Amino acid sequence: MRTVTRARLLIVCLLSLRYGGHDEPAAQSHGLFCASADAHPTPFILRFRKTDRAVILPAYLDHIFDAAAAIERKNARRYLYTNNNDSWEETPFNHPSTFDTLALDPGMGERIKADLDAFSKGESFYHRNGRAWKRGYLLYGPPGTGKSSLIAAIANYMQFDIYDLELTKVSNNADLKSLLMQTTRKSVIVIEDIDCSVKLSNRDGADEASEKATDSNTSCKLTLSGLLNFTDGLWSCCGEERIFIFTTNFKERIDLALLRPGRMDMHILLSYCTFHAFKKLARNYLGIQEHPMYLELDEAMRKTSIQLTPAAIAEILISNQDSPDVAIREVLAAFPKDMPNERAGNVDGGKCQLSHNESKQQTFRQTMFVFFQKTKHLR
Repeated sequence: MRTVTRARLLIVCLLSLRYGGHDEPAAQSHGLFCASADAHPTPFILRFRKTDRAVILPAYLDHIFDAAAAIERKNARRYLYTNNNDSWEETPFNHPSTFDTLALDPGMGERIKADLDAFSKGESFYHRNGRAWKRGYLLYGPPGTGKSSLIAAIANYMQFDIYDLELTKVSNNADLKSLLMQTTRKSVIVIEDIDCSVKLSNRDGADEASEKATDSNTSCKLTLSGLLNFTDGLWSCCGEERIFIFTTNFKERIDLALLRPGRMDMHILLSYCTFHAFKKLARNYLGIQEHPMYLELDEAMRKTSIQLTPAAIAEILISNQDSPDVAIREVLAAFPKDMPNERAGNVDGGKCQLSHNESKQQTFRQTMFVFFQKTKHLR
């Protein structure tokens, strides 16, 4: 704290001063004086007696510094980083996704935000319990269910930068550690499609065949042990207030060591579009809250085995954004009544857990459906 030599301290700030229920004369009687600095409506001058500075100054300045840091962070340009060997390359991050634009099931968005809020405020809690100040999320589900959009929404909500880690460009564990050390605090570190980006060797490195990456990167010597240390080892605590996010289409393919609490603390299933999620999409894309065909659509979505991802339905709505009636009729046509839902009652709130082959068939049907919807006007 700077040494104050003046008998009366003068603090000028651009924040409005609240008296906490006292009027101005009452505040003056307690040694607080507030006046407009130059007849401008927002700046204020706060004066108090030198004898009161030990009580007022620390808390007040802490508040000002925290508010200034929050404003600076909100207005600061944020970046998306991608790795190239053992270094990062940056590009401005301007993704517009928010929790309000996501097609999530009831309560899911609020639960995620509550967890993020607790993490953001939990510095003393983590330190008191001897834990690194970090959080891990696993996003899993079929393609097109909004995993990347949720990552962007989390980054926007927290006002964090994103480090998009491409494992196929990491040569070995040493480079992985170097990349980790270059990340900053208040950042989201993402590994997408972790189940198929590279083949990780076992922990002792004995399996030479599994040390090879897929595609052309056959010289990769990235091990499972190295990735575990990246997310939860001693080096992971060298930068604080960081979020690790893994994504996968097939959760069952991931080594269980990567999924345990402390590495992936929260597992978030992003599944096919439910009626509640559809209503949110319709509100965002069509600007409607209710529609006469909603009851029929709700029944059709519950009674058919056909399932579409939010991305597939969003494409229909975008193609018919000027005609809500046409858009909803086309969505309704995608759920035929003569195909009963044989998967009702499965785990995860009735959401279907598909095998690899079933998922590929669903994705193919969705792709063909959207293709025919987009080309029917050309026929």
